[in-house]
Amino acid sequence: MIDPRLRGRVAVITGADSPLGIGAATARALARQGCKVVLVSRPRTPPEPTDHVCDALRADGVEADSVAVDLADPSAAGVVFEHAEGCFGPVEILVNNAAHHVPDTFRADPVRGLVAVEAAGLDAHHAVNTRAPALLIAEFHRRHLRRRASWGRIISISTDAVPGTAGEVSHLASKHALESLSRSAAAELGSAGTTVNIIACGPVQTGWLSEHATARAAELSPLGRVGRPDDIADLVVFLASHQARWLTGQTLYAGGGKRML
Repeated sequence: MIDPRLRGRVAVITGADSPLGIGAATARALARQGCKVVLVSRPRTPPEPTDHVCDALRADGVEADSVAVDLADPSAAGVVFEHAEGCFGPVEILVNNAAHHVPDTFRADPVRGLVAVEAAGLDAHHAVNTRAPALLIAEFHRRHLRRRASWGRIISISTDAVPGTAGEVSHLASKHALESLSRSAAAELGSAGTTVNIIACGPVQTGWLSEHATARAAELSPLGRVGRPDDIADLVVFLASHQARWLTGQTLYAGGGKRML
């Protein structure tokens, strides 16, 4: 039996709002390995009295907690880490999964479902998808050094479409930037014992893919199906594990072989 040596580790996972999402699947997968998990979700208006993903984990006996913060707020990183440390102790695993996503275009006459590229939209994408992960990584590293730790894992969730495509201008630009800052972090944080890696996802059914899009994605994959949240969550566990100790600054393309074709 392979032991990933994650029991007792504290993990923070952003973008953990939906029970059908990658964040929730990642929390469940890490919890199965004995991790204590802190889920970061968006504030709701009006505020919700409970976090359903966190409640479900606790019902299964997982040491879990949640914090609702606006990651576009520059102070959010400190709030997240203070909350996590107050619940379970120092954070050793950070999963940058949260994403702002509004399809947009350079075209002057956007078709239905798209908006025109504008400053506010660009800023909203970069605030959550680029700046927030950068500030979370910086906060992770400051606290890591302060306690003289020697083990850390950071995993950033991106997309295999970052080279660019129509109708996803701001989202893909911000994810491309996320990959760049993650590689920079890998170069700078390695000497402190922290690895930083990227998972570039192909289409994953988290509730947003239409029946047509699901069928098309399955056609493009040599494995003949669309991705599932657990497919990505299991890769997060691997990159966090002892077995991935010699991997850093790498991008794993997780799309069932779609990128190969």
